[in-house]
Amino acid sequence: MSRVPEGFLWGASTAAHQVEGNNTSSDIWRWEGDGFLAEYSGDADDSYHRYPEDMRLLAEAGLTAYRFSIEWARIEPERDRWSLAELAHYRRMIDTARELGLEPVVTLHHFTSPYWFAEAGGWMGDEALDRWRRYVEKASTILDGVEWVCTINEPNMVALMQKFLAGTVSGDGEGLTLAHDGPLTPDPALGERMVEAHRVATAVLRERTTAKVGWTIAQQAFTPTPGNEEVFRETTWAWEDLYLEASRGDDFVGVQSYTTQPVNEHGPVPHPAHPDNTLTGWAYRPDALGLALRHAHEVTGLPLLVTENGIATGDDERRIAYTTEALRHLAAAVEDGIDVRGYLHWSALDNYEWGHWAPTFGLIAVDRETFARTPKPSLAWLGEVARSGASGIPAGTASFAADPPAASGAPALFSRDSPLGELLDDQRSRALLEAAAPGIGAHPMIGMARAFPLAAIAGMAKDVLSAEALDALDERLRAIV
Repeated sequence: MSRVPEGFLWGASTAAHQVEGNNTSSDIWRWEGDGFLAEYSGDADDSYHRYPEDMRLLAEAGLTAYRFSIEWARIEPERDRWSLAELAHYRRMIDTARELGLEPVVTLHHFTSPYWFAEAGGWMGDEALDRWRRYVEKASTILDGVEWVCTINEPNMVALMQKFLAGTVSGDGEGLTLAHDGPLTPDPALGERMVEAHRVATAVLRERTTAKVGWTIAQQAFTPTPGNEEVFRETTWAWEDLYLEASRGDDFVGVQSYTTQPVNEHGPVPHPAHPDNTLTGWAYRPDALGLALRHAHEVTGLPLLVTENGIATGDDERRIAYTTEALRHLAAAVEDGIDVRGYLHWSALDNYEWGHWAPTFGLIAVDRETFARTPKPSLAWLGEVARSGASGIPAGTASFAADPPAASGAPALFSRDSPLGELLDDQRSRALLEAAAPGIGAHPMIGMARAFPLAAIAGMAKDVLSAEALDALDERLRAIV
């Protein structure tokens, strides 16, 4: 017996910059190779040319939907210079998905913008909304018959990164660096501008297409700690509810969930070191999906589409275990009357995770040299879940786990390539780090960076940890036992 409604979408997601390769006209392309974006995307997964194979693998496994983004920087690589060939390329992707029996879920903006747009002030530029409107009008010409359109991916993360990072796209070699101007909270002014941009796009799409229109929100599944309920409410509004409340007139909300975070008197608590943490340093919390769905439903009352959920791991059995538990909580939400229309796993492919290749989220492995695709067992497993309507998923539960305590155990060996969080959580290495970069452990932005290697943090925070200081620190870290 199916655990989900008839017509439920089962699929996987990607983003253009992370899989296509050579997105040379984008802002992110110009930032890569330094600081926060330590590694290059390069050819990525060459999905720009190999998308038919990617879609075929998903369809043959039994999935019924594919979420992908179209790239503004390809369609308008220079201001007012539009590429009809690129528009035709993305239309072919839509048609290929349909031919294979996959429902295309199209995202118009997934983090990347044309470099010229960023140089003109990005979303806060004087002409930003007008330039965005023109792009959406062009994009709408290829959306005939598309039923699901996401305007902007994770606008709350866009607003967070504006607050978290500083940099230019001028090619001066400085890259992105840590900003130093406040607590770890999405920029509310940029958040309001993203709401405006979403409404501009929604108006265009409703005039020119028949698609269901919404946007996707990164939900942190925040939980309050005792005595900090007011901070919890303020944090939840700044990170999520500003954007969820703006969704109330939409056709759906895209729910994106990976883990949870408690909130104390200072705001979100960084994930402590723990053996169960994923390759991104996040706590292993598959129950977060249930929390996210219930919160989105409570705030909006709209139909919900899970547009991203997954785990960064090299152990595919762990991926299946995580997703099984996440789907238990999804099923419980459905059984409680929450209108969930589909589940799109992040991600279809192992891909470029915004500066790093190591965190592997994919249902399909990709050889970085030959681009050969190798489906993982999790892809066949999710396809069978789709075919059965999740009938094999254990009974749903609305109970949620406690946040895991910090790990303890034998002393670890560290180096410049160790995650910052692990260094800060170890008394010996933290003392060395604080001596080399006084105050770095209490930096208001550091919680966002705990999963990144120390070498990347050094690139982002050149003012507190120079290259020379990093080299000296690396030797000292390797020496302690």
